[in-house]
Amino acid sequence: MAGTGRHRGEGGRSWLGTLLSYSGRCKGKMALSLAASIASVGTGFVPFYAVFRIVEAAMEGRLTFEIAAPWLCLAAGSHVASKALFGISTLLSHVSAYTILETLRRDFVEKLMRASLGTVQGKSIGQIKNVFLDRIEGIEVPLAHMIPELSGSTLLALGLAAWLVAIDWRMAAACLVSVPIGLGIFASSLKEFNARYAAYMAESNHVNSVIVEYIEGIQVVKAFNQASDSYRKYADAVRSFKDYTMGWFRSTWVGMNLMASIMPTTLLGVLPVGLWMYFAGALSPSQFAMCVILALAVVDPIMRFTSFVNEMKSMEYAVADTREFLDLPELSDPAERALPLDASIEMKDVRFAYDEGDDVLHGVSLAIPQGSFTALVGPSGSGKSTIARLVARHWDVCGGSVTVGGVDVREMPLDQLSELVSFVAQDNYLFDATIRENIRLGRPQATDEEVAEAARAACCDEFVSKLPQGYDTQAGAAGGALSGGERQRISIARAILKDAPIVLLDEATAFTDPENEDKIQRSIAKLSAGKTLVVIAHRLSTITAADNIVVIDKGSIVDQGTHDDLLAKCSLYGRMWRAHIGARSWAAGSSGQKGGSR
Repeated sequence: MAGTGRHRGEGGRSWLGTLLSYSGRCKGKMALSLAASIASVGTGFVPFYAVFRIVEAAMEGRLTFEIAAPWLCLAAGSHVASKALFGISTLLSHVSAYTILETLRRDFVEKLMRASLGTVQGKSIGQIKNVFLDRIEGIEVPLAHMIPELSGSTLLALGLAAWLVAIDWRMAAACLVSVPIGLGIFASSLKEFNARYAAYMAESNHVNSVIVEYIEGIQVVKAFNQASDSYRKYADAVRSFKDYTMGWFRSTWVGMNLMASIMPTTLLGVLPVGLWMYFAGALSPSQFAMCVILALAVVDPIMRFTSFVNEMKSMEYAVADTREFLDLPELSDPAERALPLDASIEMKDVRFAYDEGDDVLHGVSLAIPQGSFTALVGPSGSGKSTIARLVARHWDVCGGSVTVGGVDVREMPLDQLSELVSFVAQDNYLFDATIRENIRLGRPQATDEEVAEAARAACCDEFVSKLPQGYDTQAGAAGGALSGGERQRISIARAILKDAPIVLLDEATAFTDPENEDKIQRSIAKLSAGKTLVVIAHRLSTITAADNIVVIDKGSIVDQGTHDDLLAKCSLYGRMWRAHIGARSWAAGSSGQKGGSR
C-alpha cells in the first residue's frame, strides 16, 4: 500500500519517535504539559459531581441555598481551575512544539551545510522550500495540541466511562453501545486511507512544484510568449489536485457523516435503559439524571480523538519528508586541523561520477604548484568545473585523491579547507542585504574601509557610485540594475576580502562584454597576486598568460602547456582558439555596425 513504509525513520524508528527525538530541550515542559492536562481532566470531573449532589438534594426535597451554595462555588472554582490548567498545558505544549520546530530547522540547515554541495543542489528549490517552511511548520499545530487535547480527551472519555460503570455497568453499556458502531464505521473508511493520503501528498507536491516553476520562469514565459501553454500546465495541475481531493471527499462523506450521526446518539441507549431501570428501582432519580449528563459529556472527547487521525497522518508525512533531508549523507569532517605544507594542489588518478552514474572524470592526474596560474579549458561538459569543485570539496572523489599542501582534502576539517580556498562561480548570488554586507561575507569581521578597499581592487567603485545609496544600497533592489559582470566583480571583491591562498574562478568572465573584460582582468590580477590561481574560462584570451593551460575533453586531460605550446601541438586547443578569435572579431564587427548606424 502506498505510503505505508514512510512512517519508519532512521534505524526503524517510528515517525513519532523521530519527532520526539528532537524534544531533548523541552522534555521537562512536555512532562509538565501532560501533568497539567491530566490535572485539568481531574478537576473537570468536579463540576459533574457537584451537579450530581445538587440534583440529588433537589430530588430528595432537601435542597436549600445553604446546601447548594458550597457545591456551586466548588463547581465554579473547579471549572476555572480546569480551564487554567488546560491553558498552562496548552502554553507549555506550544513552547515545546516551537522548540522542536526550531531544533528541526537548525538540524535541517546544518545538514545542508554538512552534506556535499552537489547533493544539496540536486534538490529543487521548491522541494527544499516545501519541506523547510510548509512541512515543518505543518507539524506545529497538531503537535502543540496533541499533548493537552488528545491526552485530555482520551482520559476524559475513559474517566466518564468509568464513572458510568461505577453507577451501573448496564448504563455504561447502554451509553457506549453506539461508540463501537461509530468507530467501526470510521475504521472501515480508513481501509485505503494510507494509499489515498499518499496519492493526495503526491498531487500536493506536484501542484506546489508547478507553481514554483511557473513563478520562477515567468520571465521566460513572457519573453517567448508562452503564457498560454505554461498557464495551461499550471491550471491542469491545480485542477487535477482539486479533482482528486473532491473525489476522495465524495468517496468518504457517507461513512464520515454516518459516523458523526451515530456517535452523538448515546441518549438513544441511555434514556430507554435508564427509564426501565428507574422504574424497576435499580436507579435512583439522581443516578438516572447523572447518567444522562455523563452520556452527553462522553461524546465530545471521542469525536476529538477521531479528528486527530488526519492531523497525525499529516505529521507522519511531514516528518518523513524532513527525514529525507536529515538523512542525506554527510561529508566527513575531521576534528583536528591538518598541517598543509603549502598552497599547492595535486590530483592523483581521480575518478568521479554523479549519483552512481557513469564516470565523468577518468583517472585525472594534475599537479598545480603553489603561486602558479593554471587554466582549465575544454568543450562544454568536458569536466572542467567538476575538477575545480572537487578541489573545493563540493563532492568527494569516487577514486583517487585530491590534496592541498600534501593533505588529502577528506582529512582536512571543512572549515579549514574553506579558509584555504575561495571559489567564485559564474552564477553569483547576491543576498537581500546591502552591497557592503554582500562583500563583507568574504570576511565578516572586516571594517568598512577594508570592504571598500576590496571593492576598489575589484573595480566595483564605478558602478556602485551610481547606485542610489552607494554601498548601502540593498542588493535585492539593485540586482535588477546590475549586469552579470558587475555581480561577478562583487563576488571577486568578496574573494579579495577573504584573502585565501587558493583561488578557483569558474567562468569568471562568462557575463562580461568586451568593453568590461579588462576590468574583470584587473580584478582577477589583484585577487590572485601571490596566490595559487585556477581559472576555468571559455574566453581563451583571458588565460593566454597562464603558467599552465590544461586542455580537458570527455573527462580526461588531453594536453597541457603554455598558450604558445598548445597552439603548436594541440589540435583541440587550436580549434578552440580560432573559434574564440572568430567570435571576438564578429563581436567587434557587430559593435562597429551598431556605432555606424547611429
